[in-house]
Amino acid sequence: MSSEKTYVHQSLAQSIIDHDIDTLFGLMGDGNLFMVNHYVRACGGTFVPAAYEGSSILMAQAYTHVSGKIGVATVTHGPALTNCVTALVEGARGHVPMVLFAGDTPVIQPQNLQNIDQREVVRMTGVGFEQVRSTSTVTEDVANAFYRARLERRPIVLNMPADFMWEETTHKKKVFAVFDTPSYVPEGAGLDEAIGVIAAAKRPVVLAGAGAAKAQSQLIKLADRLQAPLATTLKAKGLFNDHPYDMGIFGTLSTDAAYDLIDKSDCVIAFGTSLHSFTTDKGKLMKDKRVVQINDNAAEIGKNYHPDAALIADAGLSADNIIYWLDEADIPPSGFTDELEAGALAVHQPNRSEKAGEGFVDFVRSLDRLEEALPKDRILATDGGRFMTEVWCRISVPHPRQFLVTVNFGSIGLGLQEAIGAAFAEPDSPVVLFTGDGGFMMGGVNEFNTAVRLKQDLIVIVCNDSAYGAEHIQFVDRSMNPGLSEFEWPSFADVATALGGKGITVRSDEDLESAIKAVKTRTKPLLIELRLDPNQVPRMRA
Repeated sequence: MSSEKTYVHQSLAQSIIDHDIDTLFGLMGDGNLFMVNHYVRACGGTFVPAAYEGSSILMAQAYTHVSGKIGVATVTHGPALTNCVTALVEGARGHVPMVLFAGDTPVIQPQNLQNIDQREVVRMTGVGFEQVRSTSTVTEDVANAFYRARLERRPIVLNMPADFMWEETTHKKKVFAVFDTPSYVPEGAGLDEAIGVIAAAKRPVVLAGAGAAKAQSQLIKLADRLQAPLATTLKAKGLFNDHPYDMGIFGTLSTDAAYDLIDKSDCVIAFGTSLHSFTTDKGKLMKDKRVVQINDNAAEIGKNYHPDAALIADAGLSADNIIYWLDEADIPPSGFTDELEAGALAVHQPNRSEKAGEGFVDFVRSLDRLEEALPKDRILATDGGRFMTEVWCRISVPHPRQFLVTVNFGSIGLGLQEAIGAAFAEPDSPVVLFTGDGGFMMGGVNEFNTAVRLKQDLIVIVCNDSAYGAEHIQFVDRSMNPGLSEFEWPSFADVATALGGKGITVRSDEDLESAIKAVKTRTKPLLIELRLDPNQVPRMRA
């Protein structure tokens, strides 16, 4: 379709293909159905129909994270867009580049029942807004939305008036290049200061955030040159899995051994992280040590913690550069790792709690058993809830790209939707989701059947303590009746079976072993419901 008369809805669909996007998530309505139809029937694209509009946004965000391509979703106008608000904020807070093709009510129908100022709705979520300005600018407007998503590292909503769809236009492929050559710091006072801090360190630690995930090999070389242990933020979990001096997650989620080691260190070299308060434990872990922060986004430097030295530069190039200057100056290794036991820093202690009460399983012991039994090549997704921190600590991932954290906005109920999107990005990998009972009721029930319809290899583990955990804790801490935070839910295992999957309830260690056997023989989406005592679930680590 090149330089020939066509309709706007056809040009929009072709523009998505022009950007090498073969998967579109969404829910159809009168503002986008003709575009979706052309995308599938004429362009050969795959359309993934969600049950709820906001779900399609989350699916696209997960697709972005796992595939590295721009995730794309589409919804119609009015209430369809307002149903996306939480998901859009999640994407904005998580700096996820994606494009949402949103229909808009016809310009000539201001009294349309579903009319709303969509620009204002989008603006307050923190995502970007791009308007299809006319029938003659369609391909340019689409290209600009994709360009901005990559450049601004956030979702962009492309607003499409419904009355444009059957107007004629001329389609001409248009894709804007994003100039993202890594930045380099060959010289200057900032580099000298950073090198000086690192050279003087006797007990350095190399810390990687999600922004440094592509620099794995360079950071390992730097750590080995310094004889320094390695650690990651939560979102970079799994980056250094095979290194003997991997400490795991740095901060409030550290093992006891890693936390003590960080406390004894004298220098933290942080790549690709904004040094969130959970990472620094509200600054406590940075006390009495010097901090060098390297990030290619200037806005992240000093955002949460002010370092002693900083470089606005690419993580991998900077690591190589630091090694070069250390070698030039004949700086000896620190010898820090000589004091450490290889392979021992990232291991959380096994559970030593009493046997769980009748009808319940011990949560931590169940997690340790599931870590042994779940597929190793998994993608791990986690919903929000008090269960999540123990999951983050005890369930491993092959690489940060295969780990989805859905709490950038502190919401619950977003996990299953992202699990579905991740499965489309990497269809040969099983997806494991840990969710709570409240989160599954809020966002999981309405999309579990979507996974069934799509025949996905999905394992959902519902941590069911029959309560909203954070609220339950607050009532109990004040010696108040927690009854208002407790719920009598239906059997999630029965719900999963009714929706076309397979559900198993786990109330004992024997039930758990039966569920693990079902994991090995699964042929459809599987839901394992762990029945937990709300008074025995560990508190969130913070």
